[in-house]
Amino acid sequence: MTDKNNLPRHIAIIMDGNGRWAQEKGLSRTSGHREGIERVKEIVKAAAELEVKALTFFAFSTENWNRPKSEVNILMRYLNNFLDREIKQMDKNNIRFKVIGREEPLPKPVLAKIRKAQELTKDNTGLTVILALNYGSRQEILDAAKRFAADVLKGEVSIEDADEGLFGRYLYTAGLPEPDLLIRTSGEMRISNFLLWQLSYAEFCFPKVCWPDFHKKDLEEAIEEFRKRERRFGRVHGS
Repeated sequence: MTDKNNLPRHIAIIMDGNGRWAQEKGLSRTSGHREGIERVKEIVKAAAELEVKALTFFAFSTENWNRPKSEVNILMRYLNNFLDREIKQMDKNNIRFKVIGREEPLPKPVLAKIRKAQELTKDNTGLTVILALNYGSRQEILDAAKRFAADVLKGEVSIEDADEGLFGRYLYTAGLPEPDLLIRTSGEMRISNFLLWQLSYAEFCFPKVCWPDFHKKDLEEAIEEFRKRERRFGRVHGS
């Protein structure tokens, strides 16, 4: 893809289908997650080459704690390994790393590595890679409302000043552009409590391929589909 005009500034991805991919191949679910991490690395590299500004992966939801404990433990170990192996390379490539979501009950060693990674890469000016980790959008909006209410009580803001821009500063994604394109792999057509506020005007793309089979060419196809759409933001056609 050589034409970099009309690119989505921010792409959000729900990485769905790791377990199904593994089951179809007679492998363990953890094999699907392991292959899924390889796709994360591939898509990060591709997005950086395309000069996308931000890329958010829905890595682990607040509901995912309900999965079998053995699977959750393996996912945390994979995350720990990812932070060990990939952050230095991201920093070398001028990529900024950020995590959104609640810290509790993430393991303390993982939290320490997340903080270190964010600090190391905070001044980088290329692609911003965001992991939505222990994330739920309803919880995010509720947390934002609580922080806003606390600032009202302290006299730091007034209710009369409240608008979308001001409230957005209380969200986990404060300072980031809103997603222009949402991709959910495996053909499922729902957003599963992901970036409910931020996706208000995003274009949605639901490729049928499972996440472990989602490659650079699939990302480029989703971007080409995005380019074909007319984003009206409430305006009439052609205005």
